[in-house]
Amino acid sequence: MKLYYSPGACSLSVHITLHEAGMTFTPIKAPTKTHKLDDGTDYYSINPLGYVPLLELDDGTRLTEAPALLQYIADQVPDLQLAPANATVARARMNGWLAFISSELHKGFAPLFNPATPADYKPMVTEKLLSRLKWVDQHLAGRQYLMGDAFSVADVYLFNVTNWAPLVKVDISNFANLAACRAHVAQRPAVLAAMRAEGLVK
Repeated sequence: MKLYYSPGACSLSVHITLHEAGMTFTPIKAPTKTHKLDDGTDYYSINPLGYVPLLELDDGTRLTEAPALLQYIADQVPDLQLAPANATVARARMNGWLAFISSELHKGFAPLFNPATPADYKPMVTEKLLSRLKWVDQHLAGRQYLMGDAFSVADVYLFNVTNWAPLVKVDISNFANLAACRAHVAQRPAVLAAMRAEGLVK
């Protein structure tokens, strides 16, 4: 199995989850700026859209989109309970969180990374993003994780995406519940292993 990733991108959530699952895989860096692998391969020849993550299974099947990959990996190791069981209300709620993080937070950060985004538009983007993060913070009151006391891949995705805040000068320091959740996730050995592998921490 191969994971194509770019350091710190949303592929980090998949990288972490593979470690959580104890699965054997080969991480392959696919920089989102150059789209060139270390061996010179054009990443567009692997993923025509050019972005990460992409998970290539041992039979050559290629899967994309972080929320889908997180669930796929979790379902390979059901005993670890990285996601609630399929066809349950809890699974639907986790899916809702993955969709929210993807559409409201992940995409909310995107214009702030884009140098073509007009400067006078960025405050509006930031305000909307902070309103969504405030809602997450309120939800986390009295909860350790998004699903309550149960850790899931949704927490990994939330951790990954909110790591971007300081990179684009979005201040989330006032969100104490979010900070506590992030701290719980950050302490997990799989998180440290993936972040070290990507050169994000020593």
